[in-house]
This record gives sequence, C-alpha cells and structure tokens, in this order.
Amino acid sequence: MERAEKYNVGLLVLEIIIVIIGLLFLSPFYFVLVNSVKTLGEILVDAASMPLTYHWNNYVKVWDIIEFPKVMFNSFQITVISVAGIVLISSMTAYRLVRRPTLFNKILFNVFVASMIIPFQSVMLQLVRITSLLELRGNLLGIVVCYLGFGLALSVFLFHGFIKTVPLEIEEAAVVDGCTPYGVFFKIVFPLLRPIMATIIILNSLWIWNDYLLPVLVIGGNKELLTIPLAITRFFGQYTKQWDMALAGLTIGIAPIIVFFLALQKYIVEGITAGSVKG
Repeated sequence: MERAEKYNVGLLVLEIIIVIIGLLFLSPFYFVLVNSVKTLGEILVDAASMPLTYHWNNYVKVWDIIEFPKVMFNSFQITVISVAGIVLISSMTAYRLVRRPTLFNKILFNVFVASMIIPFQSVMLQLVRITSLLELRGNLLGIVVCYLGFGLALSVFLFHGFIKTVPLEIEEAAVVDGCTPYGVFFKIVFPLLRPIMATIIILNSLWIWNDYLLPVLVIGGNKELLTIPLAITRFFGQYTKQWDMALAGLTIGIAPIIVFFLALQKYIVEGITAGSVKG
C-alpha cells in the first residue's frame, strides 16, 4: 500500500517523458527497417509510411553487389584483432600505472586522459601523412595500429579505475607463493578484470564495427579490405543515391553487432559501476 501511494502524477509524467525519449531514439531503426524493403520511388514519395509491397529482394541484391560475406569478414577481422590488442595493451598499461604510482606514471595517466578530449578531425591530416610515411595505408596492419592508438586512452582510463578495486593482498599472496610479475597479472589480476573487460570489448566493438572515417582514411582504395560501412557507400554517387539498396545493406550490416550488444549489454553498467568506487 505504501509503495502504491508513492506513485503520483509527477512520476507518471516522468515515465511518459522517458517513453517518448525512448521512442525518439528508436525512430531511426524504424525508418531503416521500413525503407529497406521499399522501392526507391516509395522512399522518395513517403519515407515514413509502411511499404505497399515488401521487396525482400533488396537484401539479395545488396548481398551480391557489395559481396557481403567478404566485407563482413574484413570488418570482423579488423574488429577482433583491434579489440584484442586494445584489451591486452590497455589492461597491462593500467595495471602498471596503478601499482607503480611514480611521478612519471601519474603524468602518463593524465596524458591518456587528456588525449580523450582531442577531436579526431584535428589530427586527420597528420594521420594521413604519418601512415603514408610509415607505409601503413591500405593494409590490415595500418588500420589495426590506428585503432590501437585511438582506442587505448578510454580503455586505460576504465581499467585504471577498476584495478584500484582489486585487493593488493591477493597479489602479495601470489608473490609469496612464487608467482612471477607476469604470472601475477595474467593468472590473478587479468581474470578479475572480466566485468570491465566486457564493457571495454562492447564499447570498442561497436565503435570499430560501425566506423567509417578512419577506414576511409587508412584503407583508402584497397578493395580487398573494404569494411561494411565503406562498401555501402558505393550506393551513393554524385548524381544518384540508391537509398533502397543502402538501407538494406545497412540493416544486414548492423544486425550482427546489435545481436552482440544485446547479448552482452548488461555488462556495461556492471563493469563501469564496479570500478567507480575504490574498494
């Protein structure tokens, strides 16, 4: 009874506002899904209406035009290699910064944090020049190295906060038992980082899988390494825009990462809140 009395008009209004905001955020998915099974003419006439006839062959055409299995494999390998590297390097870096709080390490951590506020657009020109100079453009190594560079800062920051909650006594006990420094990290600390690790994997996977700007700068015209976002751009020419094909391609392109996100999204809040307070 007491709980029912607390439900008032203010709470009802708040719930309505939240539902409206939620629908606004979901509206792009509606337009993508609905227009992906329309003809181009129907889209141009009324993009918000339901299709008169469902043209499922849009997906079949897109599958063949962009060679979807090939570009999906490219996106998959770039995402997996980059995320694995980010997790490994950032976790080791954060562990060192936390357990060895020297003046240099404190300054280095502040540099990582400060780098997060630098807009990507401000370093685009320098990025192109450096990758060209080091012959990293147009190959898998180049795009992975770039993702490692741009992804480390946030990951180190998140790992840094979480590692502070790991009791130092556990590591000291492992050292007494004869564990090496690398053994302490990989056998004791690294398994304890799974909650925040899941968060970092999800956030970086979403970013890398859907990213367009960095691949277009680094991969360039290498058709053998085209990712899904780059492949979909072939439906947009100077004079024509094939929205029916592009939206169908976008739908099948984001489907795997949405499934991945829904399967693991509970770990995002769990990982961040677990590292938000030092134990």
